Amino acid sequence: MGEAEFVQVVTTVDGREAAQALARSAVEARLAACAQVGGPIRSTYRWQGAVEEADEWTVVLKTTAAGYAALERHLLAEHPYDTPEVVCTPILAGSAAYLAWIAEQTRP
Repeated sequence: MGEAEFVQVVTTVDGREAAQALARSAVEARLAACAQVGGPIRSTYRWQGAVEEADEWTVVLKTTAAGYAALERHLLAEHPYDTPEVVCTPILAGSAAYLAWIAEQTRP
């Protein structure tokens, strides 16, 4: 397996509606082929010198490696957090038909 052509991008937000809005806007803009919203999850993190806990919703988006930068810009522009989680993980293998579908759905 060589360099990944496809990636999975994860972010979290503080509400279901915000998660669904991020998912829908990314798919409508063809920046992601699909997005799943899950939650609530309980997050524990350090913020501004204190350990915090909060309920959050996860958004998992699939796109091409070439399209990641545009998706990241979109998420950062639309995200309600000051410093949002945006983590990109390569998809090293997957169903050929599914990966072709991602490529087709994210084509401008």
